[in-house]
Amino acid sequence: METLDLQSKVHDEARQGEAYAPFAFDENQYKKHFYIESYGCQMNFSDSEIVASILNEQGFGATRNVEEADLVLLNTCSIREKAEQTVRKRLTEFRKAKDQKPGLLIGVLGCMAERLKAKLLEEEKLVDLVVGPDAYRTLPGLIEEAETGQKAVNVLLSREETYADISPVRLDSNGVTAFVSIMRGCNNMCSFCVVPFTRGRERSRDAYSIVAEASDLYNRGYKEVTLLGQNVDSYYWVNDNGSETVTFANLLERVALISTDLRVRFSTSHPKDITDEVLFTMAKYENICKYIHLPIQSGNTRVLQLMNRTYTREWYLAKVDRIREILPDCGISSDIIAGFCTETEEEHQDTLSAMAYSKYDMSYMFFYSERPGTLAERRYTDDIPEEVKKRRLQEIVDLQGKLSKESNQKDLGKTFKVLIEGNSKRSDDDWMGRNSQNKVIVFPKGNYNLKKGDYVQVKVNDCTQATLIGEIIAI
Repeated sequence: METLDLQSKVHDEARQGEAYAPFAFDENQYKKHFYIESYGCQMNFSDSEIVASILNEQGFGATRNVEEADLVLLNTCSIREKAEQTVRKRLTEFRKAKDQKPGLLIGVLGCMAERLKAKLLEEEKLVDLVVGPDAYRTLPGLIEEAETGQKAVNVLLSREETYADISPVRLDSNGVTAFVSIMRGCNNMCSFCVVPFTRGRERSRDAYSIVAEASDLYNRGYKEVTLLGQNVDSYYWVNDNGSETVTFANLLERVALISTDLRVRFSTSHPKDITDEVLFTMAKYENICKYIHLPIQSGNTRVLQLMNRTYTREWYLAKVDRIREILPDCGISSDIIAGFCTETEEEHQDTLSAMAYSKYDMSYMFFYSERPGTLAERRYTDDIPEEVKKRRLQEIVDLQGKLSKESNQKDLGKTFKVLIEGNSKRSDDDWMGRNSQNKVIVFPKGNYNLKKGDYVQVKVNDCTQATLIGEIIAI
């Protein structure tokens, strides 16, 4: 599935969840080294940190230099065709490198591993090991097996695995922000999505382990955690004897109470599951960021039913109204798909009008492409011509650009509490940070004695379509 992410398309100051990234650091005490690249959603980046921890325990250290690696891993995404094409290209490049270094092992992790295991191992002979999202604990044994020349594979899905006891190694960390996985899998059978088939059913992680991980991060100097799940609002943990239950709202509060100095974010929400309890908890605590990623996918009820999204257009827009009522200053972003099966021009216009009503700060925008194994592939014909999909997508992108600019212009003259994440990518003379609403703000360092992780009050004086530009008025 092709994608246009307006925020990264226009300006690259923001940290995007859906991207490619190598990691991280080189530990000289390790005799062997691994190199990993992560693609897709934030969950994949979080999983790579779990893998790094497991490999560290087995004597593998991380390296940025693929030429130093004894083991090359690609943590993959199957949700879009383009991501799979990119991974295949990279695997072909690494396979050529193996000709120069015969002992090199190449492995594929994650969603694409589960879906394409046979092709990758036998037909195309691109990899030595294939490991699914629930099988990372078996990596040491699979590596040993692959070292003997055998093809090693474990893509079994689990109903229990949450990796709650593993302390992730923070890869490419800025030392300020970190992801904390709170659940795995997904029970929402959206017809366009492959995730339930590649990541399995929903499992919520022990609430105490989540709070302990977030507390440890704060004690190590981190100032922001993002609670991750395919659908965080359906988080629901029950202890072993059934005497204690923790909802997502309860969990948010527990993490917020670690320290008023620790910001809390979360992603992603499903509109059908985000409750008033969550919204009132967000309103209660200043350090729970006022930002919700609320994917709509389509603004037309018939198309939403085909997508199996389990809500109507009217219900979704009422949810937006409720968020604005309880959290007037809340930022809202979305996911939008253009050209889903049988979508008419009128239904496409419904999406545009829903965007205009919701006034999204930013969106992740795609045109539909059929993914093998999904309900849509089995039930519907992908009957919208590609040129029509691209034209509709461009109209969505153009509207979102207008909405983003209008949203940023409304912030002119306002002052925000900003967490400094590091230097601006365009100039070392400027800081870059984000406000509670997840908007990127760039501002001159001036003569202040500041560092990453500090909070500052920044007044917005100017803006672009994707970035606020301001000046420090207080520290």
